[in-house]
Amino acid sequence: MTPVLQVVVGSVRPGRVGPAVGDWIAGHPAVLERFTVQTVDVADLGLPLLDEPELPRMGRYRQAHTRRWSELAGRADAFLFVTPEYNLAPPASLTNAIDYLHREWWFKAAAIVSYGGRGGGLRSAQLLRQILGAVSTFVVHESVSIHHVAARITDHGRLDAPPEAAALVGPMVESLALLAGALGAVRTPPGVPATAVPVS
Repeated sequence: MTPVLQVVVGSVRPGRVGPAVGDWIAGHPAVLERFTVQTVDVADLGLPLLDEPELPRMGRYRQAHTRRWSELAGRADAFLFVTPEYNLAPPASLTNAIDYLHREWWFKAAAIVSYGGRGGGLRSAQLLRQILGAVSTFVVHESVSIHHVAARITDHGRLDAPPEAAALVGPMVESLALLAGALGAVRTPPGVPATAVPVS
């Protein structure tokens, strides 16, 4: 069965370019060849600042928005996080979405596509790696960064990715697919399809 990749668009601010970056990577041939792709826009999740009374690791979610997010994230075999850089870090909307859940992230593979100005969101990606490591999500070494992203958005709102960024997608996806397969075996008891294993 083809593994499920969720492309998580992390920015929610008005005027954001995150959806354009997310659409570009979600529709890349290298991604579509290896994964069944779902795009998850954090702006559509309706998550306030973390409002669960119990620790996420307990898995006893009381809020309907948390249960919906848990069910959605639990379907993924791998994640591809699309993040800008705000003050050297990922946006609070993205880290808040990560903080809501716990076991849903365990032993899942991930990759990062960052974007920004001159720095291409690289410092945000570096910090996001640490955050994901704290919830036992394994991030591949390869990544993609889009520099001067505002100048790469067409009049139709699409990303015209620079060739040097596009060339990095294939190696990143190859590593992500291999890691997703290996971690799927770790998460799945022998003889049980991976999709039948509950996350909480």
